Amino acid sequence: MKTAHFSRLSVAMGLCAASFLAPAADPAANPTTDSNTAKASAIFAGGCFWCIEADFEKLPGVIEAESGYTAGKTPNPTYETVSAGSTGHTEAVRVFYDPNRVSYAQLVEYFWRHIDPTVKDRQFCDVGSQYRSGIYWQGEVEQKVAEASRDALLKSARFPVIHTEVLPATTFWPAEEYHQDYYKKNPLRYGYYRTSCGRDARVKQVWQEKN
Repeated sequence: MKTAHFSRLSVAMGLCAASFLAPAADPAANPTTDSNTAKASAIFAGGCFWCIEADFEKLPGVIEAESGYTAGKTPNPTYETVSAGSTGHTEAVRVFYDPNRVSYAQLVEYFWRHIDPTVKDRQFCDVGSQYRSGIYWQGEVEQKVAEASRDALLKSARFPVIHTEVLPATTFWPAEEYHQDYYKKNPLRYGYYRTSCGRDARVKQVWQEKN
């Protein structure tokens, strides 16, 4: 494990003991639609799931984001096994959104602007394949949108290479309850981690407008 991971793990182990979340959704569950709000899901990996969850929950039209693990080979992964880099998973979020308010294409564009797509097997201070970035499409429509967005970004010549993988979605395993809404439960620890990791500074540098 890298030093950066040890730093984040120590933050995680210092969690407030009192927290409550509704039971995690079935990992194999499909997006649902109810009588009040249209509800679809999308899966992204952008490094630390605490951070990318917090970012997506700021976007109008997003109902909630759920931290978890995906694109791996081992069933029932845990934070410890994923962090060790032995399961093949990456930290990810499953975003539940109202497609009447925000489109999948808008989610993809928003995602790009909150990660560093130029690095392989890392995001910011977190290093390892478990922090690789990715867009995991569910169905042909999402595939076309995600691939077209990546190709357009490459064609723009903003970046010489993009390491963010664009692959079909596999099982999404919700992370442990204490990881969900970490930024709300532990704002001081979360803020310290995010700042010390340099996430926002690097995003600003990567996405600043070119002259």
